Amino acid sequence: MKSIPRHLVFGLLIVLFAIPGADLVSGQTAKSSVPSVVRTRSFEQGEELFYVAELSRSLLRKIDVAEFRFTAHKEVLHEKRKLDNTRAAYSLKLTGDVTSRGFFTRLFNLHFRERIESIVDPASFSVQKTKRLDEHGKRVRISEAVYDHAKGTVSWTERDPNNPNSEPRVVSNSFIGRIQDVLSAIYYLRTHPLEVGKTFEVTISNSGRVYQVPVHVVEKRRMKTVLGRVETFQVDPQVFGDDRLIRGKGQFSIWLVNDSKRIPAKARIKTEYGTFDIKLKKVIHNQTLAANTSNLP
Repeated sequence: MKSIPRHLVFGLLIVLFAIPGADLVSGQTAKSSVPSVVRTRSFEQGEELFYVAELSRSLLRKIDVAEFRFTAHKEVLHEKRKLDNTRAAYSLKLTGDVTSRGFFTRLFNLHFRERIESIVDPASFSVQKTKRLDEHGKRVRISEAVYDHAKGTVSWTERDPNNPNSEPRVVSNSFIGRIQDVLSAIYYLRTHPLEVGKTFEVTISNSGRVYQVPVHVVEKRRMKTVLGRVETFQVDPQVFGDDRLIRGKGQFSIWLVNDSKRIPAKARIKTEYGTFDIKLKKVIHNQTLAANTSNLP
């Protein structure tokens, strides 16, 4: 069996997308008409989602691959920010953590962990900063992306903590309007109006690059979930292909519960490596999640 590329480990499962955007234009500044309206969303009060990913391929049937944990909460900003009534007095802190697990890990000796922390402005729902920890066997990388919305630029820096004397990788690009990373996009999608048959294009940045990806709202479907038997929207982001977020052939679908919270109940990724099914196992709503702590440097 072929080994699974590292970029599939985390990216496949959180490449949900945000809002229509413009093509990348080098050197062009942002011209954003984003309204500064602050709305309280359900996940801002403190939310944790837990998922398990299973792999099926040939004779392998539903072998555990990984577990995912997503959290969201508010972080209060400096007092002077509160004087501006058009902006929120807090930021949204989103975290995504994925680790290998189960028989699959032991069989193929595949150990990985990735953690992403995203800081999002709740008024525009645009990402401000992204931190990532990437551990794949002995390989470790730490990266940070900073988004300058006034200039319309993103600057991404990656370092090897095991080799502090090595030169960091640096990538910079331009963008127009609102932009998401692979984690914040999931939460934005939960607030986006969905209608069967509609297609919209999204802007997302990953590792300093900027992508435009079509997203199709395919159908409504009732399914059995940990939340009960619920109606869902099937949404298919077009993430595979040349000049896409993930090179190669594949198909990605996600099912969002059709209610005010729009929690992702299930996702499926079909690739040459097999079919990955990611299912929601637990939901926790808890304001105590809003602790100002970080596991990343």
